[in-house]
Amino acid sequence: MKTIFKIIPFIVILTLGSCDEFLEELPQGSLSEEQLVNSEEGVEALVIAAYSTLNGQIDNASNAFNSPATNWSFGDVVADDAYKGGGGVGDQNNVHLMEIFSTNSGIIDLERKWLADYEGISRANAAIRAIRDFEGWEQGQKDQRIAEMKLLRGHFYFDLKKLFNLIPYIDENLTTSEEIRAVSNRQLTSGQLWSKIEEDFLFARGILPDVQQQVGRATKGAANAYLAKTYIFQEKWNEASQAADLVINSPAGYELLENFINVFEPEFNNSDESVFSIQYSINDGAGTNGYNGSIGDRLINPGGPFFAIRGFLRPTQNLINSYKTDANGLPLFDTFNDADLTEADFVDPRLDHTVGRPGIPYLELPEVYEASWARDPDVYGPYSPKKRVVPFTKPEFTLTVWPYSHAMNYIVIRYADVLLWKAEALIETGDLEGARAIINQVRGRARDGQMVMKLDGSAPAANYLVGEYTTTWTDADLAMEALQFERRLEFAHEGHRFFDLARWGIAEQVMNDYIQEEQSKRTYLSGAEFQAGKHEYFPIPRNQIDLSGGLLEQNPGY
Repeated sequence: MKTIFKIIPFIVILTLGSCDEFLEELPQGSLSEEQLVNSEEGVEALVIAAYSTLNGQIDNASNAFNSPATNWSFGDVVADDAYKGGGGVGDQNNVHLMEIFSTNSGIIDLERKWLADYEGISRANAAIRAIRDFEGWEQGQKDQRIAEMKLLRGHFYFDLKKLFNLIPYIDENLTTSEEIRAVSNRQLTSGQLWSKIEEDFLFARGILPDVQQQVGRATKGAANAYLAKTYIFQEKWNEASQAADLVINSPAGYELLENFINVFEPEFNNSDESVFSIQYSINDGAGTNGYNGSIGDRLINPGGPFFAIRGFLRPTQNLINSYKTDANGLPLFDTFNDADLTEADFVDPRLDHTVGRPGIPYLELPEVYEASWARDPDVYGPYSPKKRVVPFTKPEFTLTVWPYSHAMNYIVIRYADVLLWKAEALIETGDLEGARAIINQVRGRARDGQMVMKLDGSAPAANYLVGEYTTTWTDADLAMEALQFERRLEFAHEGHRFFDLARWGIAEQVMNDYIQEEQSKRTYLSGAEFQAGKHEYFPIPRNQIDLSGGLLEQNPGY
């Protein structure tokens, strides 16, 4: 029987060598790092403290939705997959400004995200120092725990890198305020920062086991997957392909679940499709009032008779249209020039596992979703998110009272990610047929898996049709278009879309085409414009620049 590694926030840490000017020191209790390193329990507490920051919760406050681990605001709303939602444009207006590309450096979400990631880095560094100096463990055990911490540190730096690009890099060897204050965000180039991130994942890969006895701890598969992702973002295609192969062929036995819907059900936490997940829990005895759950996503409940209405992260019409298929079950690709999706259209079944649509059953509830559930439908349309919503019919996994969090893990990297990174690397290195086979594998799961059925179970709830690519691929541009579209269909509302568009170099074209089309439906988008060379990254938080005394330099265009 597997032991679940519960990531319960550790709140008695006072001094973790925090990133000083780059990170506000948050009061966390009464014990220092020095007091904790003299016992195994203390050292493990520092390790758990680092894991606990994965959920974006750094000060036991309900506004962790400003620093969501799932990146729903940064990766989905800023892309073409989601509207902000909520009670009009004034509700969390900070996210509205990001959505219309009026982002400024004073937005609280940027500040909170910066703080959350650097708090994670600070705690990982503190744990590494403590483990290194602790005399109660053999070297092998020390190496494994340090490898876990380096993987976490790589995770946090990767998040900062894709958000802000050039950032201060602080490792465990910088311990004094003077040393930390001397680090600028221009000290390392983009390439050097990627190399630092790679180093942490390479170290972790060389040490970590394929499977941990305590589920939730970092593994070799997670390190290899993160390496593949790091190489993908740098367009190091051969290295990405090799790292992906190590995950695909791992003794851990990663595989696609039989049913796409199961990936987003809490009963399947830590399944074979999960390569690296953030562990959420509720009613765990930690006394954190539900803040160990999905506190960063607590705004996305759709409302209606079964949920507290929050109504954020609303699917765009453009996303809905992207799931239309032709008579062979293949994507139409053009989400603009065709009419909006109708009941008569063929659709990829992943649509109704991803969003709530009027007339379609919603999760396991005894009623179909109604447009009236949606908050401010005149502003944001009739649709609602589905992937990271847990119904109150599963009381062991969700809270029916404030803060309405749930215990379904967030999968940072799932096996489908690794497969499609492998396919992308194959396209870029000329093996189009190898890429087609992998993409068909992902599409085959969508075709053969469980579909949403009518309430009485008599038939599928819509005209579901998804097919595989049967024609030999000879055009690399068309193969890449298929790959890019497949990532959208597979990972919608999982926090990745904007970062994909930016790394592919197509964000300007895609987002401005989207704005031009959608502003006739969502008038608040009028005047919005994506500016190449600026909006691929977010501005460095103004408060952090001020705290640094000008040492931190702002990103171009802000």
